[in-house]
Amino acid sequence: MLAGIALGSNIGDRLGSLRQASQMIKCMGTAIIAASDVFETPPWGVRDQPWFLNACLLAETLDSPRELLSKLQEVENRLGRVSRFRWGPREIDLDLLFMDGLTVDEKDLVLPHPEMHNRSFVLVPLNQVAPGWVHPLLHRSVSEMARQVPGEDLLRITAL
Repeated sequence: MLAGIALGSNIGDRLGSLRQASQMIKCMGTAIIAASDVFETPPWGVRDQPWFLNACLLAETLDSPRELLSKLQEVENRLGRVSRFRWGPREIDLDLLFMDGLTVDEKDLVLPHPEMHNRSFVLVPLNQVAPGWVHPLLHRSVSEMARQVPGEDLLRITAL
């Protein structure tokens, strides 16, 4: 099953955290098919905090959505993520964006990610790794959604 994963960090060694998370995901049995560039992006939600580095992975997995989410949360914990407040600063943030065309609507797992289509910091890097993936509820491809969100405040930094 193909999965889209968003990575973000705005505290500490931001780039190091993204790269470590990517390696840890790989070591947990999830094959990384493609990795986007890393973009520096303004904070979303709570503006008074450091800017983020964001990237996306396209992965292949045999895991269920719940199993993959659990692995991503384990990576966050191992990298020292501290829960502060909604949309606050994060050492590492891993979001499961989609798994093929599955839809899930549970208390702590919603697929596709319910806000991905509104966020340039997700869509711009995701467009590099999965431009043709079609949102099963909106019936629009990532490339179509990426064209409809402002992305001028994203700065490409480096490869992941």
